[in-house]
Amino acid sequence: MRSIKRFSQLTGLVYFLIAITGGFGISYVPGLITPGDAPATISNLHANVTLVRWAIIASLLTQLGHLFLVLMLYKILAPVGEIAAKLMVILVLVGVPIAMLNEASYGVVLVLLPIADSSAASIMALLDFRAYGIAIVQIFWGLWLFPFGYLIYKSDFLPSTIGVTLMVGCFGYLADSFIYFFYTDFTIKFAIYLFWGELIVLLWLIIKGVNEQKWRQQAGVKPA
Repeated sequence: MRSIKRFSQLTGLVYFLIAITGGFGISYVPGLITPGDAPATISNLHANVTLVRWAIIASLLTQLGHLFLVLMLYKILAPVGEIAAKLMVILVLVGVPIAMLNEASYGVVLVLLPIADSSAASIMALLDFRAYGIAIVQIFWGLWLFPFGYLIYKSDFLPSTIGVTLMVGCFGYLADSFIYFFYTDFTIKFAIYLFWGELIVLLWLIIKGVNEQKWRQQAGVKPA
């Protein structure tokens, strides 16, 4: 690879883009839902059908981007530990299809909207179904961060503190998932407070990239 530094900066840019699309895809439609009030929720959905469709597209693009991202990260981090790098990829490969299939629930909601008077209960059930789907896929959104963070922690070419924050962030997603299965109305989301590692690593990659000399040393690649 001619410039791992440049490649790592491109990886950071991909990470940034999926963070933007993912934030929109996962948060927009839930903002239209009024818990326990089907008429208000359906009215909000009717008024924002186009944006709901864009939210679905954004979520699907995010998942496709996540596939590219983890493969790019594998290229960067595999020299640190191939087993951990492969585990990181596997966890993403499991989570991506779950997240993509979960978007079908919004598609069915859009199909039912024209007959909302007779399908209000089904629409609300589908919205709840998607929320449970998010709780499931969040397990993998958390788990992949642990080997990701571990690899950075053990690397010579990225700050080890970033790796620690990523490993801590793993438990935010896991906590949110398991709490949701027992207390769906629990309002505190730990992932929001523990996501800083993801933000820091994408900014670090974009701005500084990896230390190319140290990466080549750890990867056993001759200097350019």
